[in-house]
Amino acid sequence: MPAPLSLVVERIAENCEPALATVLFMGGAGGSLRAGVTGNPVRLTRSVRELVTRVTCGGAPVYVWPGGGITLMVDVLRMPERSFGYVPTPALVLPIEFTLPLAAYRAMGGHVDSAVALESVLRDGRWRAEGWRDENPWPVPVTAQVTK
Repeated sequence: MPAPLSLVVERIAENCEPALATVLFMGGAGGSLRAGVTGNPVRLTRSVRELVTRVTCGGAPVYVWPGGGITLMVDVLRMPERSFGYVPTPALVLPIEFTLPLAAYRAMGGHVDSAVALESVLRDGRWRAEGWRDENPWPVPVTAQVTK
């Protein structure tokens, strides 16, 4: 290979980086899902907009789009494996978590009588451990000792 051409090839090789595809999911938390959280779905939407309620998908942080409702975008690579399912509607289904203080949940008309304390779930063993991704922030303070 001629020296001038070799120099060009080396320069191109120096500037190559590994490629990684970004996989994003964009969808919305519809009215029936929000009604499963509270008797007044609009209050949940407002709580998300006011940053009282934190939204995650399988523990991964989401970007909530401006506008009405709760339309979100999440990096699929930060979610647990096999997080997605489907229903015959047709619709994709993925885990969406809403994390907020109990007082705020009560104030929005949340289904408080159906709420179960995290400590109770951990103590009674009604959970399954999945590997946590270090790049995802933990949504609640850890107050209970986990033993199983």
